[in-house]
Amino acid sequence: MAADRRTAPARAEAVRRAVRVTLAASAGFYPLVYGLHQPQMSLYALFAPVALGILSPIPGSGRQRATVVLGSLPAGLCLVALGTALAASTAAAVAGMVVVGFVLVFAAVAGPRAAGAAPGLQLFYILACFPPYAPETLWQRLVGLATGTLLLALCELLVLPVTGSPSYRSRLALAVQEAARAAADAADGTAPPDAAARLRASSNGLRLSRLPPAERPAGPWRSARALSQAGAAARRLLEQLARLAEAPQRDPRPDPSSAVLLRLVASVCDTTAASLRSGRADDEPAALPRAIQDFQDARVGRTAAGTAPRASVLRCQSAVLALAASAYILRTAVAVGTDGRRTAPIEPRELFWYADASTAALWARRLAGNATLRSVLFQNAVRTAIGLGAARLVAGSLELTHGFWVLLAVLTLGRTTAGETWTTVRSALAGTLVGALAAGLLLYAVGRDPEAYAAVLAPAMLAAFTLGPLFGVAWAQGLFTLVVASAFSQLAPASWQLAEARIVDVLTGSAVGLLCGLAAWPAGARREVRRSMAGLLRATAPLTPATVSAVLSERPATVPAEATWHALHSLRLAEAAYAQYRSEPQDDNRVPTDWHAVLLTAQHVLIGAQWLPRLDRSATGIPPAAADWARTTAARLADATDRTADRCNGRATVPWDGPPPVRIPAGDPARPTLVDLEQWLNGLAEDLRRIASS
Repeated sequence: MAADRRTAPARAEAVRRAVRVTLAASAGFYPLVYGLHQPQMSLYALFAPVALGILSPIPGSGRQRATVVLGSLPAGLCLVALGTALAASTAAAVAGMVVVGFVLVFAAVAGPRAAGAAPGLQLFYILACFPPYAPETLWQRLVGLATGTLLLALCELLVLPVTGSPSYRSRLALAVQEAARAAADAADGTAPPDAAARLRASSNGLRLSRLPPAERPAGPWRSARALSQAGAAARRLLEQLARLAEAPQRDPRPDPSSAVLLRLVASVCDTTAASLRSGRADDEPAALPRAIQDFQDARVGRTAAGTAPRASVLRCQSAVLALAASAYILRTAVAVGTDGRRTAPIEPRELFWYADASTAALWARRLAGNATLRSVLFQNAVRTAIGLGAARLVAGSLELTHGFWVLLAVLTLGRTTAGETWTTVRSALAGTLVGALAAGLLLYAVGRDPEAYAAVLAPAMLAAFTLGPLFGVAWAQGLFTLVVASAFSQLAPASWQLAEARIVDVLTGSAVGLLCGLAAWPAGARREVRRSMAGLLRATAPLTPATVSAVLSERPATVPAEATWHALHSLRLAEAAYAQYRSEPQDDNRVPTDWHAVLLTAQHVLIGAQWLPRLDRSATGIPPAAADWARTTAARLADATDRTADRCNGRATVPWDGPPPVRIPAGDPARPTLVDLEQWLNGLAEDLRRIASS
């Protein structure tokens, strides 16, 4: 029953989308064919809604989709003009197809909406780049494309429009409000029994894999980067509060200084939630960092005076200090996301490097960061460009009738894994054969009566665009074959051989797509997610001993910026690989690896590497033996991180349960600096054990 409830909205949306696209395509096609007698205009007016409404999975509400559709129009006009100009030569058309295919797929670096519109834009170039070379018809093609696009945008707005889902800001505001309540309860010692479960449920609600694509902060812009970082900080804060609620304590109330800091954290979270709702940054950004520093100075001062509390209290204080640091990062990220560019220095600068960067610099960094063979976005772009270029070369060299169907098959049937492509192709070929048989019988029975085809076209579109998403690619391909046969028979006289050409073209495109899928990254993100997660762990491993060395330094020191930059870059690649991995079919017979735990571990290390050295300045009073223990433990955990990376990449063969818990050796004094390091290192050890167990 739960599965039915989950799929019911998707089914209803499939029907609504089919109605909108059918209405937009019919409103453009029929008047241009039978009123103005413009076959070129009508063809592009028909395929524009199909390309951007069905072929392009544009996410979001009706207003958001209409905005993307209208924003795609200038690019679509340019692509039609380019394809029309390059249709004179097969070589030129192939070169243009490779470039266009790569650029449009690689545009996914701009986020889900840009990625959603890419297939439809590719179809505009594909339609125009095939013979006959007729530059004199360019204006007709452009008018038809503009007509179909505008009609689709109107239908998205007015015809059964999709209601918007809660925005990421509102979801984040609810989670931060939950953190505020939990921090206040922790300060008063009145946390309810289900506090930890409620906090973790709120944290899971912020996972990007559980959000609608249109609401994910995935773009290269400052606001998107800031909201993404704020979401990660909020999830970490909620987890820290959950652990604090679970921690066994003799006294449920924290010590007075911890209670004061927790109440300030609750106040900051309340203010941050209000900022997310209003879109305005708060006016007191320095209150929390001052309180954190005062809290740590007081701990160090009491230790120097010989009045340090017992170790259990110090550990509770360390946990409170860590969650206060997470709250500061959350508040700062929200301020950057809501207040735009903030030129004042923001600490830690390594985490907020984007705050004062220009838009061009942010784009350049995102593009350069993904211009590597380790990026799944780059892999998808290369695979698609090669497939479309090869299909255009084959169709042009063999002079196939309606050769653009070959490229359309590559575009619609290609998947990120070779196995999934083969499964899709088998179903598509079966559906195409049945659809071609039906289309052939229709063409043979009706002959050259355009009114009959006109009567069939609209119902065929409605059926294809409804049943295809509901029942699979076989239904989609079979019914779409009937659609194209009905449409082209109204533009020019056709016989049953049109259905035969459809079969040949789809078969050719399927073969090209399969070969490209086998040759270029056939495993999709399954293999890349292993490599990227292993690379992320190896990038974060050096940060652990570097952080301990910086904390134990007698002079102010920080973690080397190069190591932090490398870890942040690896984190971005791993997040992209994980996102694609979650979109691919999973093997139900295998226990899935908790790759999300790897991402959280990296964030745990990065945050600790930035805030621990900035707070702990009491290393002068630490005995040498205790300092040696800290350095040795950090080196051991760095080795454990590398070992975990080997397991992620499938290189380790010996079973391993992860590193043991970290505890200050018996007899060593419980000093704030050592306790802070112990808590951070023990959290890392716990993260590694969770990864190893999966």
